[in-house]
Amino acid sequence: MNRAKRTAIFERLRAVDPDPTTELDFGSPFELLISVILSAQATDVSVNAATAKLFKVANTPDKMLELGEEKLQDYIRTIGLFRGKAKNIIATSRILIEQFNGEIPRDREQLETLPGVGRKTANVVLNTAFGMPTIAVDTHIFRVGNRTKIAHGKTPREVEDRLVRLVPEEFQQGAHHWLILHGRYVCKARRPLCGRCVINELCEYRHKNDDID
Repeated sequence: MNRAKRTAIFERLRAVDPDPTTELDFGSPFELLISVILSAQATDVSVNAATAKLFKVANTPDKMLELGEEKLQDYIRTIGLFRGKAKNIIATSRILIEQFNGEIPRDREQLETLPGVGRKTANVVLNTAFGMPTIAVDTHIFRVGNRTKIAHGKTPREVEDRLVRLVPEEFQQGAHHWLILHGRYVCKARRPLCGRCVINELCEYRHKNDDID
């Protein structure tokens, strides 16, 4: 996999989706942060269903803290690990108020001090809320990076570091979204839809198939 091939891959992904973004519904950096915390081991659809009601009553750190952990649990009960997530969200809201004047920090290290926020979550917020060219490697991106050979690695951090280094600069902002959506809907784990893949002949996956179902 060389630079020319990587460039061609991202040109095709961009042509299909010129302005990629997250499938999580949010109206502010705080709402995005909460949604990403909730999305761990959960689908975006289930998170959006819960936050559609939650954000009507608690869409700021102050309102979330006022809502409280028990009532928050009622709103997110349909999401996996909801008790632990509720605890983290309330703790995060308190820290945002006490240490960051209620604002979401634009610094990865500061974001990672918040309960429930790891490197992946921080990268999503920095990229999607603040337009920084970070790449959050989840299971989809890890799979696509290794399978296509765009960026291989034994750990998510290895894949992230290689993507940051190897993806041409003009595609850095959208790379996270293009790869996650490609992995979610086309380059699936068990049955990749190679027959409908726009980067099929550029991909270096050894076990391509022609399935178009």
